Amino acid sequence: MANGEPCQLERPRIGITMGDPGGIGAEVIIKALADTSLRARGRFVIYGLLEPLTYAADLAELSPYWHRRPHEEARSFDAEVVIADFDELNYDGRSASKPSVDAGRASMRFLDEAIADLRAGRLDALVTGPIDKTAWQLAGYEFPGHTELLAKRFRTRRVSMMFVGGPLRIALASIHEPLFELRNSFTIGMVFQPIDLLHEALRDWFGIAEPKIAVAGLNPHAGENGRFGDEEIRVIEPAIEMARHAGINAVGPFPADTLFYRAANAEFDGVVAMYHDQGLIPIKLLAFDRAVNVTIGLPVIRTSVDHGTAYDIAGKNRANPGSMKEAIRLAIDLARIRSRGPRAVESDPPRA
Repeated sequence: MANGEPCQLERPRIGITMGDPGGIGAEVIIKALADTSLRARGRFVIYGLLEPLTYAADLAELSPYWHRRPHEEARSFDAEVVIADFDELNYDGRSASKPSVDAGRASMRFLDEAIADLRAGRLDALVTGPIDKTAWQLAGYEFPGHTELLAKRFRTRRVSMMFVGGPLRIALASIHEPLFELRNSFTIGMVFQPIDLLHEALRDWFGIAEPKIAVAGLNPHAGENGRFGDEEIRVIEPAIEMARHAGINAVGPFPADTLFYRAANAEFDGVVAMYHDQGLIPIKLLAFDRAVNVTIGLPVIRTSVDHGTAYDIAGKNRANPGSMKEAIRLAIDLARIRSRGPRAVESDPPRA
C-alpha cells in the first residue's frame, strides 16, 4: 500500500480520523475496532493522538491491539491497525470537553493528512470521527462541516449527504443551512441533485437496479396544492419531472409526516428530504446508534458517524460505538464494491 501501490482489496485500507480530541471520537474508534471480526475485514490507519486513544482503551479495559507510529511514518507501515500519532501538536488536554482553538486545529490536521493519503491512493476509503463546528470556527476554518470541506478539497460541485440507518436511506436537498434562509436558495437544481446522486448510489453501491425514490414536500401536507406554500409546485415537482426525464423513478412530493413511515415499510428504496432535520429525525429515531453518514458525489468513499462530539460524556467510558462500527463496515463494503467496477454491487450489496 505504501507509495500509492494498490492494496489487497479483500482487506481494504481504511483511514479513520479521530475528530475532536476532546470528544468521544477516540472512545468510539477504540471500541469499534476492538471487534476482532471487524478488524479481520480490513487494515486501518487512525489519524489522531495516542494519549486520548490509549486513555479510552484503559477506561474500557481493552488491551492494545494497535501499533503506534509518528504520522509521517504511518503511511509506509503495514499493520492491521496503526495509530498515526500527531504527537507534535500543541493540544492541551485540560481544554477537553469543550470547543477550543487547539482542538479545532488538531481535528483539521488529522483530516488534512487523511485526505492527502486518500488522494494519493494510499487509502481505499475514509471514515471521519465527530468534529465540533465551533472549534473549527475558533481555529479560523470557514467550513460548517466535513461535507463542504470534502467538496472543496476534491473540487466537486455536486455532493449530497446521504444517511443509512435501519430501513431508511435518505439524501438531503439542503445541508447546514438555517431553516428560515432556505427559501432564498431553494431551487429546482437543489432538489434534483440529491435525487440524481441518490439514484446513482442506490444503483451502483446498494445493488438496486431500478431504485424507486420518494421526494418529500417542504410545507405541511406537501403544500396542499399551494394552500400552505407553493414551493412544491414551483420547485419540487419540476425537479421530480427533470429526474423522470433522466430515467429516474422519482415520485412525490409527499407529506413528510407519512412519507418516512412508508419508506420504513419498504415502499420506497430511498427518500430525498428537503432540509437537515426533516431527514435526520426519522433516521435517529429508528437507528440512533447505527446510522451512518455517506457523502455521495465525491470521487472517493467517505463515511462518518451520525453523531457529534458528545462532550458531556467524553472520557467517561459511556459512548456507544455502534455508529462508528457501522460506518467502518460500510466503508469496507463500498471499497470492495468500487474495486470491482460499476454495478458489481448487484450481486453483493453492502449491509445498510
